[in-house]
Amino acid sequence: MRVHVIPHDPFRPIPQKTQFRKDPSREARKFAGLENLVPIPSRDSPLRTRPAVRTLKLEAYTMGRITEWAARSDHLGGIPRKAVITAVGAFARAVANLCNKTTVHNADTLKTLVRSRPPGVPLITVSNHMSTLDDPVMWGGFKGLLSLDPELARWVLAAEDICFKNPVFSYIFRTAGKCIPITRGGGIYQEHMSEALDRLKDGSWLHTFPEGKVFQDDVPIRRLKWGTASLIARCPVTPIVLPIIHRGFDEMMPEKYLYGRRPPLPLWNRNLRVVVGEPIEFDVPMMVETAVSASRHVMVPPLQEARWPVLSVAGKELDETAQKCLYTALSEKIQSSLETLRLLAKRL
Repeated sequence: MRVHVIPHDPFRPIPQKTQFRKDPSREARKFAGLENLVPIPSRDSPLRTRPAVRTLKLEAYTMGRITEWAARSDHLGGIPRKAVITAVGAFARAVANLCNKTTVHNADTLKTLVRSRPPGVPLITVSNHMSTLDDPVMWGGFKGLLSLDPELARWVLAAEDICFKNPVFSYIFRTAGKCIPITRGGGIYQEHMSEALDRLKDGSWLHTFPEGKVFQDDVPIRRLKWGTASLIARCPVTPIVLPIIHRGFDEMMPEKYLYGRRPPLPLWNRNLRVVVGEPIEFDVPMMVETAVSASRHVMVPPLQEARWPVLSVAGKELDETAQKCLYTALSEKIQSSLETLRLLAKRL
């Protein structure tokens, strides 16, 4: 039997049933069509494809991009944002102060930074993640914080698979919630991380959960994802980074309560505690120098192709290896500050 081998043709049309994955390169992500998708060939047949380790849904990704217009402050005169932020603020205050007892330590530090930090200097608050209601309930314990001008309210990175399930949720979270959809597992150079960076360039307040998911065990802070560190490094003006730890939210909204699921409404008569730390000091130029020096001693396979664009920080050009060293150092410093604050919160 003779076997005919068909050479690979890059211009051959891709079959309709081909599955795709996101291309992490920045250039390809600029396109909204199929240019930002890469077919993954199968070992069995050149006409079949196998999914990547994690196949992402194109529909959800496109929906998040489409609703970006809803996040603009001038959308419908800002009326939807003001109305829903007022309603969400009332809900958060009711859950935090009426249904439960919330104690906030060092609240003035956060309120001062939100209201009167230097113009053009962005603020990043980082916290542990204990429940799906951490945001907005944790802000309900700060007197006067949720009654601020909606333009001063925080932006927050929100999981795309939870908050952006359908067009209605997408519109609400985008317009009024000031949420930026993030695809978990999509990498630090996914499209909406650039949007988060734009908010920081405007001098806004951004809240992140750098652990990346809900953890309800009373254990040390886990290894942080690199997303927050990458925003700190890529921002032209180094943000003020403020750590926050909260406790008791796992009892208010447990992940496994009724038949292994969350309760339909927040539980009441719980003791909630929010502890605000002090701003974390970052000597970014020195950390860049250290990262570049450390990257020279990292063994990289000679045929390995770089997936990240070269980053210019503090006058230095950082390749992918140097960036990883820098993001690791930044993340470890944030993790250390959060862990110190967690231990303090346990003693209060």
